Order: sequence, then structure tokens, then C-alpha cells
Amino acid sequence: MSAAQRVGLATAAIGAVLFSAKAIVAKLMYRYNVDAVMVITLRMLFAVPLFMAIGWWQARKLPALSWGDRARVVFLGFIGYYLSSFLDFLGLQYITAGLERLILFLTPSFVLLFTALGFRRQIHARQWMSLALAYAGIVLVFAHDLDVSGAQVWLGGALVLGSALSYGVYLILSGELVKRVGSLRLVAYAMCVSTLCCVIQYVVLGRPLGGIVQQPAPVLWLSVVNAVLCTVLPVSLTMVAVARIGAPMASQAGMIGPVSTLALAYWLLGEPVSGVQLAGSALVLGGMYLLSGRKR
Repeated sequence: MSAAQRVGLATAAIGAVLFSAKAIVAKLMYRYNVDAVMVITLRMLFAVPLFMAIGWWQARKLPALSWGDRARVVFLGFIGYYLSSFLDFLGLQYITAGLERLILFLTPSFVLLFTALGFRRQIHARQWMSLALAYAGIVLVFAHDLDVSGAQVWLGGALVLGSALSYGVYLILSGELVKRVGSLRLVAYAMCVSTLCCVIQYVVLGRPLGGIVQQPAPVLWLSVVNAVLCTVLPVSLTMVAVARIGAPMASQAGMIGPVSTLALAYWLLGEPVSGVQLAGSALVLGGMYLLSGRKR
């Protein structure tokens, strides 16, 4: 492996760890009696200036969008970053950070199933094996958490599953648009749309605008960490890694995400790590490795 590939793998791995850490940051914020609406609103408000700068920088080098593509960007921003993120943070109120990351890690399998059903594409034996391993791992971890945390795991798991499904739809629908818009510009514009959706939601729910800045200092600092280190920086690092080593290798480096989430949850949140959780996580990682490793 060349030095450039090693740098690319390290970049992708760091991006995966930072992106996975958003669950840890959200859990820490919930200790200050804030809810998912406040968490996602603060995250996007702190992140949007950076994404606006990225979008402006990309727009200088690329052609203007057609009205049709603008409408598609708005829709993708709604389902891919607002709805998906909101369901994710909402679900984190009821389940462990480790289970949340494992459910989200199944997103590629949902994309596979969606495309197989929608476009009548064949699922090969190796892909079926990967799905069986991954879903068996989720069932194992879910059953463990259900025994420990009670019935609220059903609600939290369903919300995070909805988040993964929403993001899976985003990935499928964004395929052709990325070629015309550019991957980094699409992410930047979609994040701006997501921020607008968060602000509209906050206002519609009757929350006072002054309440955003009246949060305790730890909540505001954690929001800055969530926005910069767990949102903007991981997106940028992933794009750099994909440019260096390609998407398949970058996605495999991203498998460190669930493992890092378990370690951080144990260290920072005091969440226990049992043999059952480790076994379930190994099954999920193995299944996704088989799925991502298949030659296209």
C-alpha cells in the first residue's frame, strides 16, 4: 500500500470516527434537559455558515443549477439531512449510542433492497449472506438492549430505523444529481435546506427564538463540537478520502465508526459493553464488509 493510500485510509477513518461521535455529543446534551428539536437546531445553526461558504466556493467553479435541480436539492435536503437527522436524534433519547450507530450502519443494505425492488436488480448469494449476517447482529444487540432498557428500545429503534431508511432514499435519488451538481456542492446546499427546515420547525412549535442563545454554556459548546467536528469536518474528510482512494475503500475504512461509538459510549457515557453487544457488532460489521467488498 502506497503512502497516499495510507493517508487516504487514515483520513476516511478519522472522518468516520468524528461523524459517529455525534451520537455521543447528543447524549451528553440530553443531560442538560434539551430535546431533539433543540439539539438539531443548534447543530445546524452553527454548521450552516461553513456549509454556505463551501457552497459559495463550489458555485464559483461549477455551472448554475437549473430550476429542476434546485427543486431536487430542496427535496433531498429535506429527506436526507433534516428528516434523517431529526429522527436519529429523536431515537437517541431512547436507545444506546452503540445500537443507534449499528442501525444506521445498515443503510447500504437498505439501498440494496430498494434498488432491487424498484429497479428489478438481482440480489446475489453473497449479498443475501451479508444481509443475513448484518440483520442477525442487529437482532442480537436489539434483544440485549431490550432486556436491559425495556420497551422504549422499540420506539428508539423504530425512529433510528426511519432515519436510516430516509437517508437510504436520499442516497438513491441523489445518484444522478451528484454528477450535475457536484458532491460537495450538493451536500452544502442540502445542509442549508436542512437548516431552514430546522428553523421552521422550531418556530412552528412555538419555541421562543431567544431560547436558542439562553441555553447553558455546555450545551452551546457541545453544539459547536457537534456542528464543526461531527458534521462539517467529517463531510470534508470523507470527500478528500474518496478523491484519494475511491469510494469503496473509503467506505470500508468507515467501518471503524460503530466500533468507535461503542468505545466512546463506554468511556464518556458509561454505557456498558457486553459480550452480546460485541458479538452482534461483529456480525453487522462482517455483513457490511461482505456487501461493500463485492466487485461491481
